[in-house]
Amino acid sequence: MLLGLSLAAFTGLHVVISLLALAVGALALAAMVRGALPTGRTALFLALTIATSVTGFMFPYNGFLPSHAFGVLSLVLLALACAALYGRRLAGRWRLAFVVGAVMAQYLNAFVAVVQGFQKIGFLHALAPTQSEPPFAIAQGLLLLGCLWLGWAVNRGLSR
Repeated sequence: MLLGLSLAAFTGLHVVISLLALAVGALALAAMVRGALPTGRTALFLALTIATSVTGFMFPYNGFLPSHAFGVLSLVLLALACAALYGRRLAGRWRLAFVVGAVMAQYLNAFVAVVQGFQKIGFLHALAPTQSEPPFAIAQGLLLLGCLWLGWAVNRGLSR
């Protein structure tokens, strides 16, 4: 039992939070590309992404796993983004700190979603059963390139 939920129910909750974080993050970051800073959507994106990392640490595992490293890194990036946005109001270089923190946190969440997709979705798993095959590398490479572009575009949009 985790938070009073069965492991299956808790896993479902974690997945829903993760997918909502990705969707709200995509909407918030898209608005930033256009030069807007949607305060409510941005706050929800940050909160859901923090919740994704926090709930990820609650699963019963022995030892420190790569998923824990992603969670720690994500929380550090989210702390940076929150400090830049709420503490420093994106003044000066804090805008870039926010962009790096927010976009990288979105990237890490999306990276894990791609990993999970290749593990759990039949046709993707058939393409890359060990996640060392070219389709997996291509998917992750395209995700990385997309997020690098997104970071550049968000920084440009918020500097208008």
